[in-house]
Amino acid sequence: MMELSLIENLLIITGYLLGSISSAIIVCKLMRLPDPRTQGSGNPGATNVMRLGGKKAAAITLAGDMLKGLIPVAIAQSLDMNMLVISSVGLAAFLGHLYPVFFRFKGGKGVATAIGVLLAASWKVGLAVIITWLIVARLLRISSLAALIAFLLAPLYAWQLQPEPVFITTVCMISALLLWRHRSNIKKLISGTET
Repeated sequence: MMELSLIENLLIITGYLLGSISSAIIVCKLMRLPDPRTQGSGNPGATNVMRLGGKKAAAITLAGDMLKGLIPVAIAQSLDMNMLVISSVGLAAFLGHLYPVFFRFKGGKGVATAIGVLLAASWKVGLAVIITWLIVARLLRISSLAALIAFLLAPLYAWQLQPEPVFITTVCMISALLLWRHRSNIKKLISGTET
């Protein structure tokens, strides 16, 4: 098993810590909106922030969540790290969003952060996921279903566009975790009660 250097471990830790910053909670505090964990769906993500504060607040939250996935991966790439380290940093940032150390390990569902990770690690895969999300959201008008379909297809996109085993495995892990975090949405979709 390959041992990671100090700088590689620091990059992974930094990825997790950046991922742990909750854009939704910060945006809601700055804009004097209710805490997204206690209002709406209870999810600290852009969709819930839009319910509470409108499109501007949601757009800022979305950008923040994407950047906290994109920035640590881009830093790892700029330091010429191998795909194992790049993928590990991305996975750490994603896990930080899901289980943030700064907010009692209660985070969001990870769609925007995962997209940020993918865009930085492989812009083609990230773009394919975004296009899929946009098409499904436009046709079916259900954000959660668009995310589920986009990330069900993400491993296939990785296999076709960035066929590196470590990266494909990471995309599979991110997709599986994202689907797990959307289990309540999946139940609502099946029962026909998802908005």
